Amino acid sequence: MVQSFLPVLERIGEEIEGLAGRGRPADYIPALAAVDPNRFGMAVAELDGTVYGVGEWQQPFSTQSVTKVFTLALDLAREGDSLWEHVGREPSGNPFNSLVQLEYEHGIPRNPFINAGALVVTDRLHRLTGDASGNLLDFLRTESSNQDLDFNRDVAASETAHGDRNAALAHFMASYGNITTPVPTLLREYFRQCAIEASCADLAVATGFLARHGIRADGTRLLTRSQAKQVNAVMMTCGTYDAAGDFAYRVGLPGKSGVGGAIIAVVPGRCTLCVWSPGLDDRGNSVAGVAALDRFTTITGLSVF
Repeated sequence: MVQSFLPVLERIGEEIEGLAGRGRPADYIPALAAVDPNRFGMAVAELDGTVYGVGEWQQPFSTQSVTKVFTLALDLAREGDSLWEHVGREPSGNPFNSLVQLEYEHGIPRNPFINAGALVVTDRLHRLTGDASGNLLDFLRTESSNQDLDFNRDVAASETAHGDRNAALAHFMASYGNITTPVPTLLREYFRQCAIEASCADLAVATGFLARHGIRADGTRLLTRSQAKQVNAVMMTCGTYDAAGDFAYRVGLPGKSGVGGAIIAVVPGRCTLCVWSPGLDDRGNSVAGVAALDRFTTITGLSVF
C-alpha cells in the first residue's frame, strides 16, 4: 500500500526531466502552438480531496478535450441511458476530428470523446440546461474548490477562427437530426468548454467523483455506481483518441487526454490523477504525460488490471 504519493511523484518528476523527444504542441490551434513542450506538472488526489503534486502542478493550462469527461457525466446524470441512442460507445479507429464514419453510420458518432460525439453530448446538455458551458464551469469550480476557474477567451476565439472541421461535423449530424441546437450556438458552447483553464491539482480533485463511484465532493451523488462505471469504461476504451489500446497496455487506467497536453486518469476506489505536458505525439497525446502515468502504475502497482 502506498503511504504517500509525494515520493512517487518526485521520483517520476526526476525521470521525466531527462525524457528526450517530448513531441510538439498542438500547432493547429494558434493559441496553443507557442507553449513550451518541455513544461510538466502532475498531481494525485485521494478520495478525501487531499492532493499531492510535482512540477508545475498548480499552473493553469488549456484543458481542451479533458472537459469532455465532465460534460458526459453531467448529461448522463440528467438523461440516463437515452443518451446512448445518439452516441455510441466504441473506439473509432480514426482521428478525433474525422468525418469518415458519420455518413455510413447515419450521423451517430462512435463515442462521446471524438469531436463529433462531444458535439452531440454538448448539444444534449445545452438542450436540458440552456447553458452547457456555464453548467460545466460551475461543476468544475465546485468539485475543484477553485472559484477562479474560467474560460480563456483568446483560446476560444482561436478555436472559433479555425473551427471549420467542427462546424462541418455539426452541420452533417444536424442533417440527420442528431443535433438540434443551432450550429453557431453549439460551436460557441463547445469551444468555450474546451477553453476552460485549470491546473493539474484542479482537475485531479474535480475528477474524484469517478473514483468515488459517482459521489461528488460534498457527499451527494451525481452518477449511479453503474453510470460511473460506464464513464470509466468509455475512458478506458476511447479516452486517448486512436491510441487507447496502447494507453491501456502501458498505463492500465481509464484516462482522457486533451491536445492542451493534459491527461486525467482514475484509479477507482483509490485516487485520481492529472498530468500536463504540452508536447504531443502524432495521435494527440502528451508524450511526457503518458510516460509519467506509465511510471506511476508501474511503481505503485495501482491499475485496474
